[in-house]
Amino acid sequence: MPHATPLISLLTIGLGFAFVFGMIATRLKLSPLVGYLVAGVVIGPFTPGFVGDSHLASELAEIGVILLMFGVGLHFSLKDLLSVKAIAIPGALAQIAAATLLGLGMGTLMGWTVEAGIVFGLALSVASTVVLLRALQERRVVQTDKGRIAVGWLIVEDLAMVLALVLLPTWAGIREQMAAAGGFTWAQGQEIAIAVLLTLGKVGAFIVIMLVVGKRLIPWILHRVVHLGSRELFRLSVLAIALGVALGASELFGVSFALGAFFAGMIMGESELSHQAANETLPLRDAFAVLFFVSVGMLFDPLTLINNPWPLLGALGIVVIGKSLAALAIMAMFKQKRENAALIAASLAQIGEFSFILAGLGVGLGLLPEDARDLILGAAILSIVLNPLVFLVADKLTPKAAPVESDVAKPGYPGRAIIVGYGRVGSRLGKALGAARVNYSVIEDRQELVEKLHEQGLPAIAGNGVSAETLKAAAVESAQLIYITVPDGFESGRIVEIARQLNPGIRIFARSHNDAEIDHLRGFGADVVISGEEEIAQAMIDATGLAKPA
Repeated sequence: MPHATPLISLLTIGLGFAFVFGMIATRLKLSPLVGYLVAGVVIGPFTPGFVGDSHLASELAEIGVILLMFGVGLHFSLKDLLSVKAIAIPGALAQIAAATLLGLGMGTLMGWTVEAGIVFGLALSVASTVVLLRALQERRVVQTDKGRIAVGWLIVEDLAMVLALVLLPTWAGIREQMAAAGGFTWAQGQEIAIAVLLTLGKVGAFIVIMLVVGKRLIPWILHRVVHLGSRELFRLSVLAIALGVALGASELFGVSFALGAFFAGMIMGESELSHQAANETLPLRDAFAVLFFVSVGMLFDPLTLINNPWPLLGALGIVVIGKSLAALAIMAMFKQKRENAALIAASLAQIGEFSFILAGLGVGLGLLPEDARDLILGAAILSIVLNPLVFLVADKLTPKAAPVESDVAKPGYPGRAIIVGYGRVGSRLGKALGAARVNYSVIEDRQELVEKLHEQGLPAIAGNGVSAETLKAAAVESAQLIYITVPDGFESGRIVEIARQLNPGIRIFARSHNDAEIDHLRGFGADVVISGEEEIAQAMIDATGLAKPA
């Protein structure tokens, strides 16, 4: 390939392998993330064949983290963040302390210094942003109470790691001075205190600027661009704001890219254009998130599993078991629901990007042995692979929400309907069905909305329609009609497929955005597919008195 460049080769081959192994993982009923990690191992330096540029991969993956956190910020208001501070702040700090102590204990057994044990424990304490958010988004719980707690917990962990990244070089320099001077002095203690205060001051200054200046400037820019009438410029403005704020936060205030992007998204979320901004960045978020997992896989040496298995299992145990138990205990202290505690424990039972950064910095400063870095990397890979299984265990241990006992939810009731998704379309359907005295039940993944429907006396089931168990809880086997109103075509297709398998005679209505989705949904068994574009066009034709086209 004479004209190939490292970047083009990495994108082409990395995404190609990610697609292939992601497909294989999905066919094996595993998370596609496992396939992406395997793709990284295949193109990494420890396996034969093509070797991708790991430096380029890590930078591309960082863009993925920025865009992903930006997207979460679009749907996570400041009010939501403050609403969980009483749990997220003490909970995250307590879990960091617990994991650090476990890491220190393991480091002592390995014969490392106290400093190495502390850095090792810190690296094991912080969850991966990408993995956690992907898991929450797959379960569509980001905007629920437990999702807000998990995201708030993650933000506190990121802030703690930012502080650690600033203080570690300071401590390494002080340690050299202490070794040269033969002991600790008050001047060195004052230097540590000043470094901590400066870090906290920078983070605080960034947050204040975003809340005071950014809250006015970012929506103003978006509205000006929209008035220009160019979708391309709007997309560019959204990406420029997300990446620009993330870079500015890192360069000027020492705040992580991820945290900076999160606040940019949170401020932009105050604008009525937030939904459009989220849609414009979605394809890039997905593509770069895949590159993140590929880049992690490239760092893993499979021989570590053979050469150093027991210490690796110890590190993995701290991440998956130790952190989970600590999270469960902390949530129990705050008297949280079992399902909330299980979700938090499963979400945080893995490590990722911050762990790699801490490990690299620790080795570079001489605070951490290289063997410890290999253990951190191996624990990260294995914990990410095992995370879907941890969620499966958490789901098994969490009591399922039972459907409300009413005539509507009882099997065999004549003329019963199910509405999947109770947003703008689903709620209008519900009103029409109620006015026609048709009994119906609702499947909705937003817990707060389900509780409101319960208060109104409507049977609603908290869950995702792509789950056969959720559809069974709504008694889909005995329903006559099902309306699938979720806007995601892939998700709708899966719901159609499962509903048809569980009840071959049910009449299925679904929505679509284009002709390709119509064919997709009909192929899975939908009886009637309503296209928004077609209905809007027909309404305009009717309003102008034109004849319906043949």
